[in-house]
Amino acid sequence: MSWVTQTLSSSIGKKLVMALTGLFLCSFLLVHMSGNLQLFKQDNGLAFNVYAVFMTTNPLVKTISYGLYAFILLHAIEGLYLAYQNRQARGDQRYVINGGSANSSWFSRNMAVLGTILLVFIVVHMSNFWFEYKFGYVPYTQYEQNLVTGETVATPYEGQIKSKLEEYIREESNTRVVIAKDLYRSVMEGFKNPLLVFFYVLSMFAVSFHLVHGFRSAFQTLGLNHPKYNPIFNFLGIGIFGIVIPIGFALMPLYFFIKSM
Repeated sequence: MSWVTQTLSSSIGKKLVMALTGLFLCSFLLVHMSGNLQLFKQDNGLAFNVYAVFMTTNPLVKTISYGLYAFILLHAIEGLYLAYQNRQARGDQRYVINGGSANSSWFSRNMAVLGTILLVFIVVHMSNFWFEYKFGYVPYTQYEQNLVTGETVATPYEGQIKSKLEEYIREESNTRVVIAKDLYRSVMEGFKNPLLVFFYVLSMFAVSFHLVHGFRSAFQTLGLNHPKYNPIFNFLGIGIFGIVIPIGFALMPLYFFIKSM
């Protein structure tokens, strides 16, 4: 296995690890976005809270999540180390060789800075919501949803349940009753803070710049840089990961902040 260790510890190996972990994180963003879009549903948070319970209790999802956390750390560590190696290699000539900014984009020269901003964002995001949901106090809410009209009424639930979610049907009133841990309310309360909203929106600019360069670089590292496929990669990198996903995530805190005014 020494050749594997030598390959992964080499500069090429580290770039390969960066590419693969980066693409995995891109796929996670798509899944996370699709789930979080349920925050916009007009059901007082029912769909989002059911989604949150599924994501934190399903054994397969939990296993993938632990891998995700490891990949985030690995991606960050490898990225910072590669940036350090590149800086050391350039030495005192880094400002004069090859014209500097004339030969590379701004975000390609500042991927480590953007990555550090994103790492701080992830820590803040996880501590505000994930950690609070898993280990802090998050109230329960009882939802009563009319199965005919879809109308949903939410009321605080002060009783005790054995899990994060209980669900049953009241046959006599044709009503679906769901009692769930209310992460939706935590999100709604959290995004009343203008400083937190500003930080989230600012971080999405970093996400955009980081993904535009990182997505295309990953395919170049994997040897898939080809004129036939480059337009597709550019569309996905710029259109989807550089514009749609960051805007989608930025709209969530803005939506709740505006709603609270």
